[in-house]
Amino acid sequence: MDEEPLSQWAERRDARIGQLRAVPLVTGDGPRASHLNPDAPRAIQRWNGHLWEAHGFAANLAEARLILFPHPEAAPAPEATPKLGTGTGRHRKPPTPA
Repeated sequence: MDEEPLSQWAERRDARIGQLRAVPLVTGDGPRASHLNPDAPRAIQRWNGHLWEAHGFAANLAEARLILFPHPEAAPAPEATPKLGTGTGRHRKPPTPA
């Protein structure tokens, strides 16, 4: 089995430094998926290259998303769909007899 060089592994690890994640604060062994407890408070954690450290706090999922993704991408402008004219394409209905 081929092992990657240590320098490549270090580059991959360092590329994630500063990455944020939101962890729901729920009691017990309950579900931790964000969509199951959208109103649960969240701990914002930051990757420092070795472990996840506390970075902040969010009251709910919506607030956590604003922290994690501060610059939402603008939705692309809807393009005009081509109008289907008359034609003999494969999937067009045959003309009805008059």
